[in-house]
Amino acid sequence: MKYPPKHHQDNDINHMIEVIKTYPLATLISVKDNQPLITHLPLIYNNEGKLIGHIDKFNPQAELLKDDNDVTIIFSGPQCYISPSIYSTTQLPTWNYIIVHLKATVKAIENKTSLIASLIDMTAFLEAPEHKYVLKPDNRSMKGYLDYIKMFEITITDWEGKFKLSQDKKPRDIENARAELIRANQESIEQFLGKVFLSQDEFNK
Repeated sequence: MKYPPKHHQDNDINHMIEVIKTYPLATLISVKDNQPLITHLPLIYNNEGKLIGHIDKFNPQAELLKDDNDVTIIFSGPQCYISPSIYSTTQLPTWNYIIVHLKATVKAIENKTSLIASLIDMTAFLEAPEHKYVLKPDNRSMKGYLDYIKMFEITITDWEGKFKLSQDKKPRDIENARAELIRANQESIEQFLGKVFLSQDEFNK
């Protein structure tokens, strides 16, 4: 049996780009001396089909984000446990998720003008559609941090979309699983944040 099952794979690059744009916080993985270095940071997909990112120069992974070094990137979309109770047919428990895996090469961009432009562009993208905040080129706070930020550009060499959404079930059950994914993600965020803030309030007493 081929793994992963074909019906859980989505090779449509446009679908994967949509995941990247909607959930831009990436898991960026490099390897040094057979040990993984992992950083979580937003990456923005630009018009040239590249990913642009920024990293603190003191982050140990920063020294690997250059010279066409290899990186692995993971973008995570919505995910949740699927109970058999939501199906109209007999099924077993499972977990549904949307994940994009990328293999790529990375190079450093050592140019402050490009760095400033990319910080402005990233902020504009993340502020869309309301754009309540606009990062301007003469922002003093930004200029004070430029010496501590490393910019890098990622060229994607391999795409893999993992869209496990109960596609092997009957149409009604597929729709039930979709509805459960939406419901569970909304509910889990509210419950989790409630627990976290409650714990903080108790700690501060």
